[in-house]
Amino acid sequence: MKETDLLVVGSGAAGFSAALTASHAGLDVLMVEKEPLFGGTTAYSAGVIWIPGNRHGRALGIADSKEAALTYLQQEAGNRLNLELANAFLDNCNPAVEFIEKNTHVRYEAVPIWADYHPTKAGAAQGGRSLLPLPFDGRRLGKRFALLRAPLRTMMAFGGMMLGRNDLPHVFRMTRSARSALHVAGMTARYAVDRLSHARGTRLTNGNALIAGLALSAEERDIELWLESPVVELVQREGSIVGAVVERNGQRQEVRARHGVVLACGGFPADDELKRRYYGHVRDGHGHRSAPPPGNRGDGIRLGQSAGGAMAEDVAYAAAWVPVSLVPQPDGSTLPFPHFYERGKPGYIAVDASGRRFTNESASYHDFVPAMVEACRGRAETSCWLICDHRAIRRYGMGAIGPAPLPLGPHLRSGYLLTAATWSELAGKTGLPADTLQSTIARFNASAERGEDPEFGKGTDAYHRFNGDPSHGPNPCLAPLIQPPFYAMKMIPGDIGTFLGLKVDGHARVLDHAGAPIAGLYAAGNDMTSVMGGTYPGAGITIGPALTFGYIAARHAASAVP
Repeated sequence: MKETDLLVVGSGAAGFSAALTASHAGLDVLMVEKEPLFGGTTAYSAGVIWIPGNRHGRALGIADSKEAALTYLQQEAGNRLNLELANAFLDNCNPAVEFIEKNTHVRYEAVPIWADYHPTKAGAAQGGRSLLPLPFDGRRLGKRFALLRAPLRTMMAFGGMMLGRNDLPHVFRMTRSARSALHVAGMTARYAVDRLSHARGTRLTNGNALIAGLALSAEERDIELWLESPVVELVQREGSIVGAVVERNGQRQEVRARHGVVLACGGFPADDELKRRYYGHVRDGHGHRSAPPPGNRGDGIRLGQSAGGAMAEDVAYAAAWVPVSLVPQPDGSTLPFPHFYERGKPGYIAVDASGRRFTNESASYHDFVPAMVEACRGRAETSCWLICDHRAIRRYGMGAIGPAPLPLGPHLRSGYLLTAATWSELAGKTGLPADTLQSTIARFNASAERGEDPEFGKGTDAYHRFNGDPSHGPNPCLAPLIQPPFYAMKMIPGDIGTFLGLKVDGHARVLDHAGAPIAGLYAAGNDMTSVMGGTYPGAGITIGPALTFGYIAARHAASAVP
């Protein structure tokens, strides 16, 4: 039998936050991860955290307050907002991030124009709440770099080069700006050197940078991390969780945890049964592809339920939605590509099977998918077509396709991208009604030339404009689609993580069906229910709470008398 003070199940942002906080509080910590790689969904993510009133924003002169943030959350979630959790998050998010930045290798920066996703609502911020992790040199991990989960292959250039949010403007301008060309050339040269000795690039950005910084800090504190070691059972005595049974090296081993167990297994985005139960379009037999790792099958939630924990089902949406395209692979399979950015650029529209626009393409990815589902209600499938002209695709790319000078040919040959010299021909290739599609394009173009979108208001708020092209006017999100050839790419619903999870209190303790805390059992990250009530107020609203409630859980566990 193995003995420790705190057992942390999972190795994403929530798990590492809990482990590091507990270690600094003087506890002996063991982390276990069922996958052969560490990092979880966080390693796939942008690594962004939503932290109202943070010090980085203040340093830029951005005014914010807890009261404003709470007002915004109430506007977003309404009566689904759990005030105890919201207050716990807002009271602890800044101490949690300050702890992380003071005691680990992770560093963040504020983006002053990264607005909340619904910036016209009361309490919303026009920028500064979303913090972006700075790049990290993966070589600092040594041999453990090979054990860090790589990002989605579709999200890396040349099969292994990471691009951060701050790199993208340079990529879009690399053929028009000497400074941007040098930036991209420097990244590419670094990547080429990396590939002489590594399976992928070591200049880490986004969630990979966050996890790498946390993992190196955990290693320096001698925090044990067992890989390929799933928890198969919680050990409960006299109503308290006192440990777990872990399967390691083909054998089951009991781990006694004197201060409890933290569940941080990443929710259930890879569990088909739970998706059918909670995703309406999946229940109707329509297609869906989840972006998180395939091991996220609801293990933590089921463990919590086995100990009497209750699941919180009253959320606005079951998951964090994102439209995805399916990128063909050499073996005949496909990989999802999440469409976060290019929809908001000038020269793109999305149409449903009728050939009509159905939503504001600049809206957040989470808002885009419900609009697609509604537009396809009663149809044989839930899907839409993202459409652009030659100028747009060469300047901004499309899906997994980079901008010029990267080639379009391989993607045209694979069928990932469709092209045609005329709108009528493109309609034939996509199966869209030609007359309706041409009417949609003509109506859109007439207004886009003036920088206006009277139908859906594309480019009319700060969040829309943030995802547009600031060098393009009069509206950074609008341009007519006029330069042939024209292009189309199919998108279907996807997700980047689940919002449904275990009920917890403000100390991250799992609650039973009567609302009482289960002693010794905590949940954080996507194993706990969404702090935002299943809404998506801004960039980083999953990882921000994950870091924060990992921190809260560990502090409470450290204060508990074993």
